[in-house]
Amino acid sequence: MQTMQNGQNNSNTPELDDADSSLQAYFKPEVAFDDIEQVFQLKRAQPVLQAFTALFHGGADGVLVRLLVLRELVGDAQSSSFSRAEINARLAYLQPDSLDTVLARLRSHHLLIWEAATSLYRVSPLARNVLSALDSLLVSDQEADAADMGFLMTQVAGAQALGGVTVEQLGHLLGRLIELTEEFRDAIASGSEYRLRASQSKWNNACDWVEKGTKIIYSITQDGNADAATQRAAQAIGRAQSALLNMQGMFSRALNQVERQRVHLGQSGLSTTDIKTWLMKHSDLAALAENAIDIPVTPLFITPGEMIDVAETEIFAERQNQNFALPTGLETEFQVQDETVLYTQLDAWLASLHAIGQGINEQGLPEGVEVQNVLLPNSFAIASYRASLLPLIGDKDQSSGQGATARLSDLPMHFTLTDNLVIVTDAEISALSEAKLMVKTGSTAPNPEEKI
Repeated sequence: MQTMQNGQNNSNTPELDDADSSLQAYFKPEVAFDDIEQVFQLKRAQPVLQAFTALFHGGADGVLVRLLVLRELVGDAQSSSFSRAEINARLAYLQPDSLDTVLARLRSHHLLIWEAATSLYRVSPLARNVLSALDSLLVSDQEADAADMGFLMTQVAGAQALGGVTVEQLGHLLGRLIELTEEFRDAIASGSEYRLRASQSKWNNACDWVEKGTKIIYSITQDGNADAATQRAAQAIGRAQSALLNMQGMFSRALNQVERQRVHLGQSGLSTTDIKTWLMKHSDLAALAENAIDIPVTPLFITPGEMIDVAETEIFAERQNQNFALPTGLETEFQVQDETVLYTQLDAWLASLHAIGQGINEQGLPEGVEVQNVLLPNSFAIASYRASLLPLIGDKDQSSGQGATARLSDLPMHFTLTDNLVIVTDAEISALSEAKLMVKTGSTAPNPEEKI
């Protein structure tokens, strides 16, 4: 009875093979790897993973040669099978021993199929799928994609066209959008002009991909056959895209703040930004000091005790020579600078903007007013200052304050700016960015004198 009982227990105990035992060693004893869904999905895709292992296991040189051989064979679309003589002729630039090693590895992992009856090699469908995925990634990496969204968007677009987009593919795209948004917010918070301009360039690239992917995400949300998880992922991507597109105002305000804080060096026309840009172009800043010092610096080494003695002597000598009598008072000349003219010019300009807004409403001009009509004719300094104030029009964050910025924010207009240049006829300004002042539909311009 005891022997029969032991035999029954042994028959019901699952025995793990060597592969499962080695995999179980990575997990805690109380956790079975078969209970984890991701492990199940990866084990189901084991043939594809083994194909990647065959290609990428080992050193970088070996990986390059394997991909080279496989791409050479797949690149011939006119023939589906190759004899060994044809392979040797096609890859004559490789050492025979190296070619034998690569072919044997590709055969052992079923990337190349050997047909013994005809003595021919044939590329397997798995190898073509693997190379197609790699080619898509290589092409997107070579293109000017600063936002690194091209490959992810391509995968989602292709899967949606075939009706098989997955939640995992949408999750990768959503994660990249969130990463870009956090990166741009960090750049804005840093206040660095260089980080802001670099991030704004990447932001423009990301917006191009967002514009291309909007129709794809819309089609996913309107697809009645999509499951709930796919719908939620697509909606989350839509919200992330909206947050990314809304950062234009944040970039503009941050760059305007940097512009206001920029320091100009006298009347030279140079600013601290110009000097920093020039210094960043030199890889070796120490080389700028060559031949600048004729006499080499000779260091002096003294002990701490000697330093204390010298310092004490200097202190007592200075105390004896000090005159503690207070100096006599002098008449101070006060200079009062009349800045009434500056405020008068600002008030007049704000009043003209108010009049322009009323004129557009009365005439019903949907095209708005060109920005050069409100900036010129003026000197370069006054026109630049006025141009820096235009982005504040319609800014809700400034409406709670007082002064010129609050009066600008209350105007029922909005400022649109493009990257194009407009040539103007002016004594100090040759070109301006193409921009317009548009009046909001159904709005009435408030009196600029109401908020002072």
